[in-house]
Amino acid sequence: MRRFQTFVLLTFLFSAVTGFAQNNNGKKATVTGKVIEQDTKLPLEFATVTLLNPGDNSTVTGGMTNGEGVYTVTVDPGTYIFKYDFISFQSVQVTKQVTGDANLGTTPMAPDATLLNEVEITAERSTVDIQLDKRVYTVGNDMMVKGGTVSDVLDNVPSISVDAEGNVALRGNQSVTILIDGRPSNLAGSNIADVLRLLPADSVDKVEVITNPSARYDAEGGGGIINIILKKGKADGFNGSVTATTGQPDNHGLMANLNYRSENYNVFSNLAYNYRKSPGMSFTNSEYLDENGNTTQYVNEDSDRERLRRGVNANFGIDWYLTKTLSWTNAINFRRSNGDNPTKTYYDYYLADKTFNYTRFRYNLEDEKDTNVNYSSYFLKKFNDDGHQLKVDVSVAKSIDDENSYISDEIVGSTDPDTNSYQQTLNKENEDRAVVQADYVLPFSEESRFEAGYRGSFTTLDTDFDVQDLQDGAWIDNDNYTYHLIYKEKVNALYAQYGSKYGKFSYMAGMRWEDSNIDVNLLNANDYNKKRYNNFFPSAFLNYEFSENSNVTLSYSRRINRPRGRFLNPFGGLQSNINIFRGNPDLNPAMTNAFDLGYMRKWNTLTFSTSAYLNVTDNTFQFVRTRQGETADGTPITVTSPINLAQEYRFGFEFNINYNPFKWWRINSNFNFFRNETKGDYTFNYTYNGQQLEDYQDFNNVAYSWFTRINSKITLPWKIDWQVNADYRGAETNAQGKRRGVASMNTALSKDILKDKATIAVNVQDVFNSRKWKNEVYLPGELRSYGEMQWRKRQITLSFTYRFNMRRDNQKEQQRDGQGQPDSEDYIGG
Repeated sequence: MRRFQTFVLLTFLFSAVTGFAQNNNGKKATVTGKVIEQDTKLPLEFATVTLLNPGDNSTVTGGMTNGEGVYTVTVDPGTYIFKYDFISFQSVQVTKQVTGDANLGTTPMAPDATLLNEVEITAERSTVDIQLDKRVYTVGNDMMVKGGTVSDVLDNVPSISVDAEGNVALRGNQSVTILIDGRPSNLAGSNIADVLRLLPADSVDKVEVITNPSARYDAEGGGGIINIILKKGKADGFNGSVTATTGQPDNHGLMANLNYRSENYNVFSNLAYNYRKSPGMSFTNSEYLDENGNTTQYVNEDSDRERLRRGVNANFGIDWYLTKTLSWTNAINFRRSNGDNPTKTYYDYYLADKTFNYTRFRYNLEDEKDTNVNYSSYFLKKFNDDGHQLKVDVSVAKSIDDENSYISDEIVGSTDPDTNSYQQTLNKENEDRAVVQADYVLPFSEESRFEAGYRGSFTTLDTDFDVQDLQDGAWIDNDNYTYHLIYKEKVNALYAQYGSKYGKFSYMAGMRWEDSNIDVNLLNANDYNKKRYNNFFPSAFLNYEFSENSNVTLSYSRRINRPRGRFLNPFGGLQSNINIFRGNPDLNPAMTNAFDLGYMRKWNTLTFSTSAYLNVTDNTFQFVRTRQGETADGTPITVTSPINLAQEYRFGFEFNINYNPFKWWRINSNFNFFRNETKGDYTFNYTYNGQQLEDYQDFNNVAYSWFTRINSKITLPWKIDWQVNADYRGAETNAQGKRRGVASMNTALSKDILKDKATIAVNVQDVFNSRKWKNEVYLPGELRSYGEMQWRKRQITLSFTYRFNMRRDNQKEQQRDGQGQPDSEDYIGG
């Protein structure tokens, strides 16, 4: 909250300072110093330093402090009043005589309790903080996600979209890396969408969106990086909050954030239990064609899913401040969930003339149990107050996922046992992950610094999937779907980068080298795929400041997108036996060259940023649908799989606006338009009517699409907050069909009660029940289909939050944490 207020005040103060600055052709003196907070001894960033004429108190010149609290001003020799200002702190004035270059040492500033109270009443930190290199979304202020999941959080963040299947895209690009507290945290093998739907939204402090990362960051993710930062208390003493939720469809949970902070250590924890149903639906209406384009039959597939989840999430950690310059953080996270997902599917069959033939009913009872344990240890050594430091981070994780299902498939009204089938699937996944990273920062001056580091990531994923058919009362393995897949990944990386600033111009250039050793072994088929490659990933950033509130940036980086999880698994489930998703164990990584041109301008009540971007990707992934065999009754089986295509060109531009027209109204909006061109072709084999056939398809395609989102928060009478979020995702064509546009809206109301110690809120997700994935597919000579999929129907949630030993504003981000509390950026890198 303080940083937001500081920007508003500095916009006015700095304009006044520069407007009255003196112009002297004589020799000037350079004066430096440092401003700190009196109680905590922490540096104050963005504090204003104003030099006044002692005779008439007129402004001579001025400046502001950097991230280390250090300021530099240039002035003619003479006597001046140095005035130090920072919002919610008492002003300090010191008279000094300047005869030449000098260092005025450290100036402490004390909090102003009266001013602080006024700020708390009249101002609130913006939900979305738009910065030039990244965007920071503060979840604590967002009523829209109360009682929801991390997936709901991401779907409210500018530039990010989450489709009906839970797939996350940044600027429309699904090749994005998702981190939790800067770490992969067992997301490699698991379905990322499932993990994000399990974690409660109330455990998230903020989300960072980095569209074009530098060499410091992991090169994974052609579309950028999304970093989810979990809550950690910052106030002294014992404090925390408890949140209870209930909703319809069933959505019940209890969440506690507890924290104890002293001078030498900080203990924090997040505890959560949730019971959630996510009923959904899907249908696919297909028209099957022969090689001449004539209709052979129609099949309408209609499914209903329940998706019940019961989960426990616990996070415990301690920041230990060993000395004034050395801190050590340890944390352990335990997550466990189980659930049932009964799926009922009806298939209505029609002849070529649309005469009804028969109906099949398929029932899939799925049971799943997930257990994950993650331990991390983090060292931070600060050699001085100028930013010279070393960071070492180690984390290990173990994940076990057991998923079993029972499937019955019967023709409605038939008494012939030969027309019915019964199957069961047994799926066990075991994942082990270890990450080691070290980052070293060496400033050469206040305006330049060198960084270098190492990162090692080691993952093993063992997936044993077994499908059995019931034959004559016994379960027999089905070799068509049974497999045992072992995925091993070892990635070692080194990086170095240097940045400097000259006046209004600054730059940073870096190089990252990654050595990748990947094994994808399909044991049951004796299919061994070894991937050995190493790559250089350069990055470069240029920045020019037109003024304090206006700048432009040009950046470049090279990225990689390695196939993982369901992209590699040769089989993904049997919810349907005619529309199947199947991974490709032989997928190669995609390489992306990313260019970004950005501009940002700030006014008192408005922040505007825009960027144009170009991503050129080699070996890009493309989902293709092919006909592969047929069921016992002759219905063709359509399989969707990812393949490597030759090249993809993605160009687009976006606008982001934060606007506060009044104290009681805040608006932020995002608009993104992109053009996506793919170039490539694919030849595939399939079986039809007992014959082995070969087909060729040209995947050259140009698609245009866009999406927009607007978020409005209004304070109504009696201090009731009302928030509305609306978005629209435009249609997009591909080589095999079209995805239709979708509009949706969420809304929420909240009220502080019990002398602002508690908050009650109600929110409605998907007000019009319209958030559905809609897709058209056309394969010449094979099929024409239209389908819709809704992951979760409209949901209403009521939540109650109680805070103890903390004010409501303590839930918002405060000015820099203690010695051992790294910035969010410190977690990422190496």
